[in-house]
Amino acid sequence: MKLKAIVLPLVAGLLLGLVYLLPEAGDMSPAAIKMELPSNLGGWVLQKKPPSSDEILLLAKDTTFSKATCLKARAGEYDPATGYSIPDRIDLSIVLSGHNLNDSIHRPERCMPAQGHSISSSSFYSIDLKENRSLPTQRLLSVQSIATDENRTTYRDFQCVTYYLFVGHRAITSGHYQRTAIDMKDRLLLGMDQRWAYVSVSMWYGKLPWIKNEVPIEEADQKIREFIKSLAEEQIDWDMIEK
Repeated sequence: MKLKAIVLPLVAGLLLGLVYLLPEAGDMSPAAIKMELPSNLGGWVLQKKPPSSDEILLLAKDTTFSKATCLKARAGEYDPATGYSIPDRIDLSIVLSGHNLNDSIHRPERCMPAQGHSISSSSFYSIDLKENRSLPTQRLLSVQSIATDENRTTYRDFQCVTYYLFVGHRAITSGHYQRTAIDMKDRLLLGMDQRWAYVSVSMWYGKLPWIKNEVPIEEADQKIREFIKSLAEEQIDWDMIEK
């Protein structure tokens, strides 16, 4: 009993003392990613777009967004009615957390159903980059239902492949729980309160209305991975990331 009476106050005092290791609000370490998107990335034309009204309403006010619809002409394919090239489409979203991480970004598996996604599978995939780097990503397959009229009475289903990852101040991970563990460790051991960026890249495949032939999943995977390579090389500050 005497030992317990001594140890408990010491442990409580140690835990309380850790509070003083945390930085004050406003002194957040930046995520190792550029939020300003280029107009062209690896041959893809980026058409920037604002966040949705739902994102603005649900996420913290100091959350920052960089979003774009990315288009790239399919080789040798043209619309006979207009003569314009028929494009592939990739949707890019980077969401940068504010001071309250829990109110800024969530597990994609939690928020994607609200965007019409029915997720069928989730798996890890590592993308090889230059200089012996690798990028951990999580790959999701889903069916996304998109409303075709303003009253949302009719919908069209699209097969979708999505890759996502989290970029912190000095670490990159594809796992929500790994990100949480890294954040807690850095707060307690380094006194570092950091911003995290959630990066999501999606592409539809299968039978698409504007493409004559069905797009196989293998083609979509190859194109989206090449896009992510260009994104990682251009937008991530690798000098900040621990090797």
